[in-house]
Amino acid sequence: MPYELDHLVVCASELNQGRLWAEGLLDVPLEARGKHALMGTQNHIARLDVGSYIEVISVDPEAPKPDHARWFGLDDFGGAPKLSNWVIRCDDLNEAWERAPATVGRIMSFERGDYAWRMLVPDDGKPLFDGCFPTFIEWQSSHPTVHLPHRDLRLRRLKLTHPSATDLRAALAPFVQAMEHVSIGEGPVASLQAEIGSASGEIWIA
Repeated sequence: MPYELDHLVVCASELNQGRLWAEGLLDVPLEARGKHALMGTQNHIARLDVGSYIEVISVDPEAPKPDHARWFGLDDFGGAPKLSNWVIRCDDLNEAWERAPATVGRIMSFERGDYAWRMLVPDDGKPLFDGCFPTFIEWQSSHPTVHLPHRDLRLRRLKLTHPSATDLRAALAPFVQAMEHVSIGEGPVASLQAEIGSASGEIWIA
C-alpha cells in the first residue's frame, strides 16, 4: 500500500496569530477558515506540492469542548505558533494502524462540507515521539489540494530531531515510502523543521 506525506501541521494558540505568522514566513495568503466540529478546532491551509499542504490549526473558542482529547495536542498547546506534527496519507487506515506502534491511537471519522476522511487520533491527543511520529489520514473524498490555488510552494525536506532517534526510525520503517523528503537526527530535544521552496527563496518553518 502506498504511503505519502499529506500535510504539515502548525499549531497556534489563536488562529489569526498563526495565520499571520505563516503568511509572513511563506509570503502567500492562506485559504479561508475551516472548522472541525468533532474536535472543536479551526484551521487555515495553503497548498504545497501536488497532493500536500500546510495547515495552521488552533482550538476554536466558539466551539464546545469535546468529550475527548483534541488532536495534535491542542488541549495543552500554548505559546508561539510551532510546526508540531506531520501527516501521512494512505489508502487503508486499518493497515497503517496495524503497522504503527500500539499507542498510536484510534480511528476516527470526520466530515466537513464536501470532504470526508478518517484519521488515527491518540487517546490523549498527543502524537507519538513529541510530534515527530506522524498522524495518519485516509481521504474518503477528493483531496483539499484539488481545490486550492497554486502558490508556488514546494516542500524540500522535513528534518526530525529526537532524543530517541533510533526508536523513531524503527517505528517509521514500515512507512518508508513517505520518507522521500524526511530525515531523522538525534538531539537533546524533539523538533520538526521544514524547508519550503518559494518564489522568493528557501524558507524554514519550525
